[in-house]
Amino acid sequence: MTTERPILIVDDDADLRETLVEQLSINGEFSAAEAASIAQAETHLSRPNGRFGAIILDIGLPDGDGRDLCSKLRRQGNKVPILLLTGSDEEADVVRGLDSGANDYIAKPFRLNELLARLRAQIRIFENSEDAVFTIGPYTFRPSVKLLEDVAHNRRIRLTEKEAAILKFLYRAGTKAVARQVLLNEVWGYNAGVITTHTLETHIYRLRQKIEPNPTNAKLLLTETGGYRLDPSG
Repeated sequence: MTTERPILIVDDDADLRETLVEQLSINGEFSAAEAASIAQAETHLSRPNGRFGAIILDIGLPDGDGRDLCSKLRRQGNKVPILLLTGSDEEADVVRGLDSGANDYIAKPFRLNELLARLRAQIRIFENSEDAVFTIGPYTFRPSVKLLEDVAHNRRIRLTEKEAAILKFLYRAGTKAVARQVLLNEVWGYNAGVITTHTLETHIYRLRQKIEPNPTNAKLLLTETGGYRLDPSG
């Protein structure tokens, strides 16, 4: 079992959005939010839970050019993978799309399997890159260097490899709870029943000691029935 990665689909073609949402959700690997315009996309991105693992972005939108939105997001520091969709594969259009900060560029019509393969590839590259920076409560989380930074209080918290992996996986889940056994499988690579959850609970305890102002009353790393979740507003 894996946790769904949230993907934002920005395209004014309702039929295409419906197809992409259906295909993305088939194996439980992704969940999708839809936007038919730049304005709707910015509304999704501005919400407290507006965290996406990637953005699939059409160039021709009713209220502007998707490349302009891509450039704007990059200027704002948003570094998640962006895959541009377009009806043209002319070299000049490809170059302009990549220059706007896009990670990949796919001409319509495209094969769904190819789009999904490229999406997975860009997410893998991003999550293992130095650019992967996530916000968790008051912290900036840099998983590649296993570091949390609280800029307001000039505080830096070093994490162990397993602590960083736990936070990274919970972050990917958005506000959904992740079952203990799923975390064990994903972080330690153990199959169900190999060990007890005591190992995980010990790491959660130590992680709370590091990141929670009051570890006995957790606000960021919450215990749910059968598992744990992050509250990004905590």
